[in-house]
Amino acid sequence: MIGKKTVIWLLFWWFPACFSASGADASKQAVRTVSFGDMLNWGVGLLIVLAIFFLCVWGMRKLSGITINNAEKMRVVGGLSLGMREKVILLQVGKKQLILGVTPGRIEALHVLEGDDCLNSEPSPPMAMDGGFAQKLMQVMKGRSDA
Repeated sequence: MIGKKTVIWLLFWWFPACFSASGADASKQAVRTVSFGDMLNWGVGLLIVLAIFFLCVWGMRKLSGITINNAEKMRVVGGLSLGMREKVILLQVGKKQLILGVTPGRIEALHVLEGDDCLNSEPSPPMAMDGGFAQKLMQVMKGRSDA
């Protein structure tokens, strides 16, 4: 019982007294105001951080254009949606075509087509210009005024 009383006495009487003694010295210190030099340091630091951030963004954009070795030989020929989350995709890899089943959980090869079995052997054009709007938009983008 004596141990409990000693701990309680220390916590409620002696412990707060330690903090109040050091607090008296703190009131004697002068309050420091924010100067122009402080603001200048913060501004320069912020500019350095922003410059590093934009340098990283620029670098990521430049690196995204780099193709991995032989990545141009792989392309998606077509696809068919089977539901909200399931798709069947025809992928051209070199001279082979892969029919893939794609779900949120996994990708599975359903069938491999080679040689004469390939469905679409000639490469598709990058953009078909059969629509009137697309044609006019391309003319405007190229700077032609004969639209």
